[in-house]
Amino acid sequence: MRENERVSQSEYESPASAVALDGWAPVYSGKVRDLYVKSHDGEQTDAPSLATASRVLVVASDRVSAFDHVLEPGIPGKGELLTTLSLWWFDRLTDVPNHLVPDHEPVGGTVREIIPASVAGRAMLCRTLNMFPIECVVRGYLTGSGWKEYLETQSVCGIKLPEGLQNGDRLPEPIYTPAWKAPMGQHDENISFERTVELVGPTIAAELRRLSLALFQAAGAIAEQAGVILADTKFEFGADRQTGVTVLADEVLTSDSSRYWDAEAWRTGTTPEARMASFDKQIVRDWLAAHWDGAGVPPELPTEIVEQTAARYRELLERLTGV
Repeated sequence: MRENERVSQSEYESPASAVALDGWAPVYSGKVRDLYVKSHDGEQTDAPSLATASRVLVVASDRVSAFDHVLEPGIPGKGELLTTLSLWWFDRLTDVPNHLVPDHEPVGGTVREIIPASVAGRAMLCRTLNMFPIECVVRGYLTGSGWKEYLETQSVCGIKLPEGLQNGDRLPEPIYTPAWKAPMGQHDENISFERTVELVGPTIAAELRRLSLALFQAAGAIAEQAGVILADTKFEFGADRQTGVTVLADEVLTSDSSRYWDAEAWRTGTTPEARMASFDKQIVRDWLAAHWDGAGVPPELPTEIVEQTAARYRELLERLTGV
C-alpha cells in the first residue's frame, strides 16, 4: 500500500488488472495486490480514493512477479496462501500495531461479512495509513542482491561485513538494509540509513529500523521452531492518520516478501543451492534468470515451475502453522 502522494490520480482511476467487486472501487493495482475502497463511503465527497477513504480492501491475486515483471501464468491459489500466511503472522506479532480492522459487522441481529465472497480468503480489510516510502529490509543471511553487492564492496547498503563470507552464510547479526519505494514505473533503490533520515526524519527512521529488527528476531525464532530459516524479509509501515502512531502494514513475512529456507538442508548442504532449499519464489527467479536475458517480454513459465512454486508455498504454510 503506497503513500498517497506517490500514486497519481490516473493510476487510481483505472487499475487494469483489478477485478470488479460490487460496492467497491478499484484505486490501485500493483504487481500482485489490488486495492479497493467503498464505492459510496459516507466520508467521501469526491471520487473514491485512498486519500479520502478510512478503510481499504487489500486483495492478493495469483499473479507472480520477478525482476520487476509480472509473469504468465500465475500461481494457482497463491493469493489465498499469501493472505493466510500474512494473517497468521499478524496474529503473532502483537507487540507492534498493524493495519487490520474487523472484516464483519453486526446488522439487525446478524453478522455480515464485509469482504465480498468472490475474494474471501485472499483479502484483508485494513485502515488507510500515511505510508512511509521505505521498504524496511532485514537480512539475517547473505544472499540475493546482498551477496552480489558484497562481492563488489564487502558491504551491503553501506554496512561493512566480515571478509570471507560465502553465498548463504549466516551474518554475525541481522542487518537493516532499507530501500526507497520509487514512484510507479521506476525501480526501487537500495539506500543507506542516512538516506532514510533524509526521507522521513531521524525519529521515524530510527523507529523503522528498531521495529524491523525486533520483528525479524521474533519471526525468526518462531520459524526456527518449525525447522525453517527466515533468511531475509521486508516490512512496510505507515502512520495512523489520527494518532501518528507507526503501524505495520501491507503483507508481512509471506513467501513473496521473504526468503525462507529449510533449516536442515542449510545445515547439511555443501553448495549454495543445496543449502538454500527455499519455500519462496526462488524457483521462479532461478528459472527466469536461466531462460531470459532481460530484454522484451519474459517467457511464459512452464507448468512444472508453476506447480513446484505452488507446492513450496503450500509447504511453508503447513510447516509454519502445523495445519
